[in-house]
Amino acid sequence: MDNILENTTGQYPPVAVADMIKARDIRAEKQKQLLDEYHSTVISCTMNIAGPVKNSLLIRRGFDTGIASLKRSLASEPIHILRKESVKAATGNEALFVVDRDPLSIKKITCGIEESSPIGRLFDFDVIAPDGRKIGREEAGFPERACLICGKPAKICARSRSHPLSELAFETTKILMSGIKEYWGARICREAVRALLYEASTTPKPGLVDRNNNGSHADMSFATFIDSSTALMPYFRDCTRIGIETSAMAPEGTFNELIHLGKTAENIMYEATGGINTHKGAIYSLGILCGAYGRLILKPIEKITLQVLLDECSDMVKASVDQYFRDLSPETARTEGGRLYLQYHIRGVRGQAADGFPAVRKYGLPVLEAGLMKGMDINDAGCCALLWIIANNDDTNIIHRSSRELQHEIADSLREHLGNDPYPSKQFIENLDRQFITQNISPGGSADLLSVCYFLHFLTALHLLEE
Repeated sequence: MDNILENTTGQYPPVAVADMIKARDIRAEKQKQLLDEYHSTVISCTMNIAGPVKNSLLIRRGFDTGIASLKRSLASEPIHILRKESVKAATGNEALFVVDRDPLSIKKITCGIEESSPIGRLFDFDVIAPDGRKIGREEAGFPERACLICGKPAKICARSRSHPLSELAFETTKILMSGIKEYWGARICREAVRALLYEASTTPKPGLVDRNNNGSHADMSFATFIDSSTALMPYFRDCTRIGIETSAMAPEGTFNELIHLGKTAENIMYEATGGINTHKGAIYSLGILCGAYGRLILKPIEKITLQVLLDECSDMVKASVDQYFRDLSPETARTEGGRLYLQYHIRGVRGQAADGFPAVRKYGLPVLEAGLMKGMDINDAGCCALLWIIANNDDTNIIHRSSRELQHEIADSLREHLGNDPYPSKQFIENLDRQFITQNISPGGSADLLSVCYFLHFLTALHLLEE
């Protein structure tokens, strides 16, 4: 907890009581302007932060998390937002919403967030009726706010200063961290599992399990991948949380924490699939991406871009990967990937992560996005993205099932075809599927990278990742 505080506080100066009074008066004037203009319900959002420091990176992230909860609650009704304004200042974070719903209904929603969400305990949602009257919690059927420390009425503890500032600050930090980890852990893991499910569903995929057939795999089916994907949801959530918790550490420190978590996830996968390896590569790749995203949430950066995220992945794993390959010998190479490195200097999924996933960045993701822009559905665009990855990736699964020479031949042939026809027909891909099945070829490593493409695409589409 101390490392988090060192990393995220002190970015705004302490404020005096006079500063807070001035900010309150400005906010009240803005509320009046909005009421006069819209004659509708206004929600005023602030946070209760003890002490003279009212804003920091950690507090801002907590505020954004609470506002996201409010937006989701309004959208679920649905309640239309007529106007939104926000301020991020030394005196704290503020947001004003004008909504087209009666104030009592809105107050019930905001009190629900204050009561049910960890971050909600720190929020102060004032709901103002069109006539300027503030709706109280009691009117909405909720008790008065409780103290963060002892649970007694907050007003009584505040008036008597029952708890030292240091105790309140520590509890506030705990609540902020808990809320941020809960929100982002759930949000990022959802997209990681979604990526796995989309990859499994993409059809046709040459030599791979899809909705048409089991490809070159007699021991698994589409259902096996569904079972494996859903079983991994807690893993991706925990990877994101670890990234948040270790964001003040050096990047490799986060990776070391993820290694232990990944081994547990592999056991969970095998338990879900009856001992079948469906997602070992994806556990590695997507786990690193989730951890990297978690690290960036508490970094003092303007926005999380694709390049920033991929660079963070590289920084996390590069030293460990380089050391792994330096230490490899015929005696220590216990995996097929290790043996292929000694024979051909192919670094597989480890090399992809260490280099910032070049097959995804240069080929798979751009082809997926361009296909969608052309009007293709996500399945067909994903099929083509997979072909581009196979053509530009030393897929160790193909080599393991055939030979380095055949893998070269497949990649060269595909590159030539894609140069003339970047988005091949379904018939072409189905013919390639039959060829791969006949030759017992499975580009499983490329399929894992396709799931990375989907994951990055989903984050971008949700505005959680900038171009």
